[in-house]
Amino acid sequence: MIITLVRHGEIDNDYLGCYNGHIDISLSLKGIEASQQLAEHFKDTNFDALYSSDLKRCKETLQPIILEPKTQNSKPKTPHIQFTALLREKSWGKHEGMTFDTITARDGLVYKDFEQWINALDGEPYDAYIARIRHFFLEFLPSQPYDSVLVMTHAGVIRVLYAIVLELNLEKAFSLPFPYAASTTLNTENWQFGELTCPN
Repeated sequence: MIITLVRHGEIDNDYLGCYNGHIDISLSLKGIEASQQLAEHFKDTNFDALYSSDLKRCKETLQPIILEPKTQNSKPKTPHIQFTALLREKSWGKHEGMTFDTITARDGLVYKDFEQWINALDGEPYDAYIARIRHFFLEFLPSQPYDSVLVMTHAGVIRVLYAIVLELNLEKAFSLPFPYAASTTLNTENWQFGELTCPN
């Protein structure tokens, strides 16, 4: 199976640089434009299935891809489409929508190292977050009868997947670039990632 991983487009400016988690944020104008560029980029690709986080920023990024008319070079078909909470970003609980500076000032939390910091924050336990990503990509998806799958999700989900597949520590995985509306592929036969692609 070839999994095409796509990060949603840029979000509303008020939420840039925040721990957004499960907040249902819309795309910015730049994000909407990037979603249209993604649709153009994938117009000749026929996916067997489309899986997406059920949060608005992913749905809005996916919508133009679903609606993009196929060219004469492709064979139109209707893919399986599923929106799921399994592909959501980590919940940050009471810290959702807050910046690092706001959290440290309000709650008095001190950053010592990456894992200490994320475990100090509220919301979904990080081991549970990693477990659901591992389950979705390493157990659920490979069991499905598809050859080509698009997954629309969040940067944190993709970076945790990097950590799992490439056996990286979380701090290293989260230092890897994965801009808004960027995409890459993952081949489940050899668990190799493809090159990172960004919209024009």
